[in-house]
Amino acid sequence: MNFFKMKSLNEFMVFALVIMIYAVENHAEHQNMKALKVFCDTDKQMKTVASFEGQLGFDFLLMPRSKLRPVEVLVSMNNEQSFINTLQKHGIRYEIHADDVHEMIRKEMNAQQVITMRFGDEKELPLTYYPRYNEVKEYLESLGQLYEGYVTTSSIGKSYEGRELLIVKFSTGGGRKPALLIDAGIHAREWIAPTTALFAIKQLAENPSSRYIFQNVDLYIIPMINPDGYEYTHHNETTRLWRKTRSKLPGSDCFGVDANRNFDFNWLGAGTSSVPCSNTYAGPYAFSEPETRALRDFVLAHKNDIKAYLSLHSFGQYMLHPWGYTSDLPVNEPTLKCVAEKAAKALQEVNGTPYQIGSSTNLLYAAAGGSDDYVMAVGKVPLSYTIELPGGYFQFAPPPKYINFIGEETFEAIKVFANYIDKQIC
Repeated sequence: MNFFKMKSLNEFMVFALVIMIYAVENHAEHQNMKALKVFCDTDKQMKTVASFEGQLGFDFLLMPRSKLRPVEVLVSMNNEQSFINTLQKHGIRYEIHADDVHEMIRKEMNAQQVITMRFGDEKELPLTYYPRYNEVKEYLESLGQLYEGYVTTSSIGKSYEGRELLIVKFSTGGGRKPALLIDAGIHAREWIAPTTALFAIKQLAENPSSRYIFQNVDLYIIPMINPDGYEYTHHNETTRLWRKTRSKLPGSDCFGVDANRNFDFNWLGAGTSSVPCSNTYAGPYAFSEPETRALRDFVLAHKNDIKAYLSLHSFGQYMLHPWGYTSDLPVNEPTLKCVAEKAAKALQEVNGTPYQIGSSTNLLYAAAGGSDDYVMAVGKVPLSYTIELPGGYFQFAPPPKYINFIGEETFEAIKVFANYIDKQIC
């Protein structure tokens, strides 16, 4: 059963549930935002809509290049009429699905409080809800004691607000081995990404039948690379869709940097912004954020061992490989495609969830300064991917009952990437 194709809700309710997770830094300014779906029939129309991406007062939830899927965008009251005028001028179809985004979020966040209550012991961390950072930290720190000999938890650095950036290593020892590196949650609002990484950690640590995966390959997993932002999204309805880090920007009233535009490979290139308040703000300079510096330092310290890198995001069901700064393809694109196709096939066999495969720029949009481009170009890691997980009707945070479904199917894909490192299956 492909539970992401359910037809039980009408179209309005589908989009309403998407909007429940929208929130912004300033309550008053964004209280009257509207939600739109925009349908582009030509490349020219798509370019017109894309020209608004990165501007203040707009939050593009989904910007696919395929004309088969609509653009999903939230527009502030101050920008609504001019945006609609532009759409009408260019003959671009659109639908308004919510007149008061903030009120919808408030109601849905209140309902979510019941769902996301803690259950059980943090040392078990049942993934029946979206856990908070301290719960995750306690669970990860317990693994080294519970599974001594093949699980090690350490820190690659600290976040801007001083939280440890925890990494879990799975290894049978015996000297240096080729490695798979996985991170998650670089965009704070994408809650399903850290929980999917945690699902993999739980399987590798707690399930003896999974331990063959790291017999010949070391696995490193960073389940929460932007913990400050993640914690901030849990505060209330006005912070739920925070995307960036939480650093204080000199000379600005705005906070944070899009960490996935902050890497020093074509930094501040296509698909980024130099405006501090923008959701795609690339930062005052490359590697301005302690989180991105920590990931950089780890990659460079292990560049001779890491053979594949996965960065978990949401949403959209894509397996994206470089490049993000150009439509040109890497020289090893056939191998990137082959391995991703095998991973997507294994994933789809679990719940029927389909994934599209291709480069970031050609499937979605240009996004320079991303971790996947940097890891491949500078870190010299042969295989590098951004995996956009499913969102279902709730987009960045599917209902908690689907956490394990998504984790289970994604874990099958992770096995394929590890198997490639071990046996060169393509």
